[in-house]
Parts: sequence; C-alpha cells; structure tokens
Amino acid sequence: MSDEVRTVRAGRRTVEVHRPDKVLFPGGDSDGVGDGVAKEYTKGDLVDYYRSVAPFLLPHLRGRPLMLERRPDGLDGPVFMQKNTPENYPDWITRAEVAKEGGTVTHTVCDDTATLLYLADQACLTLHRWLSRTGHVERPDRMVFDLDPAGDDFAPVRAAARLLGELLDELTLPSALMTTGSRGLHVIVPLDGRHDFDEVRRFARDVAELLAAGHPDRLTTAARKKDRGDRLYLDVQRNGYAQTAVAPYSVRARPGAPVAVPLSWDQLDDPDLGPRRWTIADAVDQARTRPWAGVPGRGRALGPARRRLTSLRG
Repeated sequence: MSDEVRTVRAGRRTVEVHRPDKVLFPGGDSDGVGDGVAKEYTKGDLVDYYRSVAPFLLPHLRGRPLMLERRPDGLDGPVFMQKNTPENYPDWITRAEVAKEGGTVTHTVCDDTATLLYLADQACLTLHRWLSRTGHVERPDRMVFDLDPAGDDFAPVRAAARLLGELLDELTLPSALMTTGSRGLHVIVPLDGRHDFDEVRRFARDVAELLAAGHPDRLTTAARKKDRGDRLYLDVQRNGYAQTAVAPYSVRARPGAPVAVPLSWDQLDDPDLGPRRWTIADAVDQARTRPWAGVPGRGRALGPARRRLTSLRG
C-alpha cells in the first residue's frame, strides 16, 4: 500500500484515507487552547478522532441535512462551506434533497461511521447540522440559543448560561449545554417537532428579549455589532429554515483542533472551563462521561412554555 493512502474499516465498508500525513492543523499559537502552544494534527489524526467519537456523534447527525466546512489545505488554505453533495461522492452516502428559494439543494446526510470517515478524508473539519430531520424539514426538533460574547472573556458566557438555564427551568423546558469550540456556548432545547421554524424562532426571540430586558447592561438581542457594545449577544437566528448549528463533537477550524463538546450543567462551575477546553486529543474522554444523560429523549411542545412565558412577560 502506498504511504499516501491508508485504509480504515468502518462496519461493512472500507474507507480510503488519502495523504493521511497531511497537516491540517499546524502547531504554534494556541488561540487560547491549552498551555499556549497548539499541537499539530494531521488528516490521519482527524480520521482517528472521528472514528473514536462516532458512537457519540452519529446520534446527533443521523437523518439531518448537513453543511460541511472543508479545508483541503488545512487552516491556512481556503475554506469551502459545502451544501450540495458532489456527484463523485459514493452512492452509499445518504442524500437529502430539500427546497430552497428557486430550486432545491441536495445535502449530505451522515448516517454511519463510513460516511463520517469519508467526509474526514475530504478534509471536512466541521459538521454543521440542520435543526430538523429529513422527513420533516419544516419542523425542527431542536431550538438553539447561541451565547456570543463581545470579547474573549468567558465569565459573561458562564453568567448568561446560568441565567438562561434558570429561565428555561421556569418554563419547564429541558435544556442541554455545549461548548462551541470557538468563543461561546450553545444552550439547546429538545422539541417534539410539532412547531414550524417561524414559531420556534419567535419563541426563542421572546425568551432572549425577556432575559435581556432583565439584564440590559450585560445582555442584548441587537443583531448589529455596533449596537451591542460590550454586552453578550443572545443569538437566536439559527432557529430558521435551512440555518445550521455546529454539531456536538465536531472539530472546529482553529489552532489546536478544539471540539464543540456537550457539558453537564454542573460543569459550568469548573474553573478550567472555556469554549475551547477540549480538543481532538481528549474530547472522547468527555463524551464517555455522557454529559447529556439527564436530558429527556423526547422533546417538549412549546404550548405550555408559551403560556408560562406570556405570564412572566406580563
């Protein structure tokens, strides 16, 4: 076998990894990861990570259209945000044709480990998933709040997450916490899929506005950066048709290969916690703790929560 090709077994399939020694994440400045020096990682390292984390990642991908963030030449090269599935992808990879304005888009769907490894071979670093599934693309089963700080200080993100978690508890909505691998946190609410995107985004916006109104010096829902000042932005714009959010356990295109990692709410108190706390070197260890074990498998309807929210706003 050539040194330029490595084969990896994934279930009933064998996936070829081309140029596994190609550096995708150069070493050097850490961008806030670890001790200040980012480790170098190759395409082979990326494939090995995704193979190890597949049992924990695939449940969050199956049946969902994806947008793929590809960096064929690594972090220093061009980025391709890929929606349409190329014609030369293997026929065993699932596709989903969904409507867009003036036509359709055929998204890749990652239903198994072989697909995940094939995408890693294509230098897909990050998987951005839809909040709905292919059978019901108009009705999301996830609602996402993106806590986006004005700077790199993580303390405002922790504080905002606690406030949002407490409000969602008042609304009797279960919620899950996740680092983004970038700067902030995502708070995710599982839904029952009865509501369309407009309803979900309107509800998320009303929750965010209520929270910001109670803490106007710290939080904002202003979409324009110039209107935010140094306040944390409660972003709910991902809750729209064809919008995406980074999938749990996805690698981010930053030095050191940080990973978007699910947390338990107790871990919010960890003094070492930061948005890039985990990398491909240790994210699987966090996954094995099953931090979302307490999150209900079945999502909630928004009707009762809407009535509680209306009462709080009134």
